[in-house]
Order: sequence, then structure tokens, then C-alpha cells
Amino acid sequence: MRARDLAVDYQSVSVDSDALAAARLMAEHKLPGLLVLDEHGRPKAILPASQMVKVLVPEYVIEDPALAPVVDEKHADQLCRALAGRSVGDCLPGGAPPPPIAAPDDTALEVAALMARVRSPLIAVAEQAEGGPHLLGVITAAHLLHELLDASGG
Repeated sequence: MRARDLAVDYQSVSVDSDALAAARLMAEHKLPGLLVLDEHGRPKAILPASQMVKVLVPEYVIEDPALAPVVDEKHADQLCRALAGRSVGDCLPGGAPPPPIAAPDDTALEVAALMARVRSPLIAVAEQAEGGPHLLGVITAAHLLHELLDASGG
């Protein structure tokens, strides 16, 4: 199996996309993360769902988890308001690394090794083109596991 054969169409957003809409997209489709594209449609970053959740949690609760029980349910139910007026770019961690990108001819093992090394829930598959990488699709960890299990008869 080659990366080009494993790659599938996948939801992506731009750095300027609305953060609340991106969170809804993740929730509605149960996505482990989103591929974030730059203004030219090239892969820029991976926004894991866990990072989006982190944006919702007040900084004082992250610093001192003992404060979490003090926040009443009414206020806790309003956590998503933290996304209002924010862009996807605002939700990326400072200095977010570029997304892991597999070449179309990479083997399933190469893709798995890359995914394990960078601990990413998804890998972009792109071919190098004159102006930057041309996105072919994405491989999620769940899809990769499924294909590897099928190939091994498991």
C-alpha cells in the first residue's frame, strides 16, 4: 500500500476560517483533527480536536485543575463561547509545526512511522509541485489501522 492509495478526501479549513464553525465540523463528523490550509490552499498545520478543547478551558483552570469543580455548570456549559469571533489560526498553538506530509509513494510503514514520530491523528499526502505541495488527501490513524488490519487478515 502506498500513501496515494490510502489518502482520502478530508475536511479542511483555512487559518482564517471561523473557529466555532471548525469546532462544529469536528464535532458533527467526529474528526480527530482538521487539516489547516494556508491562503494558497497548501497544508499549513494540523489542528487536533484536543487543542480545540484546550482553547475552551480557561487558562486559570489549566494552571490549577483544582479550580474546575468551582465553576458552576451554567458557566461550564458556555465554554464554547470562547471561540466566538476567533479564527482557526487563533486556536493553533504558538509556533505550531507544519503538518506531517507523506509523499505519494511512501509505504504504509513509512506513513505509520511518521504518524508515530510526530504523534499526529492525521497525515497529509501531497506531491511536490512548483509553488509548494499539492494536496492529494489525508490519512487518519483510524483509516491506517483499518487498512493495516485488513491487509494482515485481522
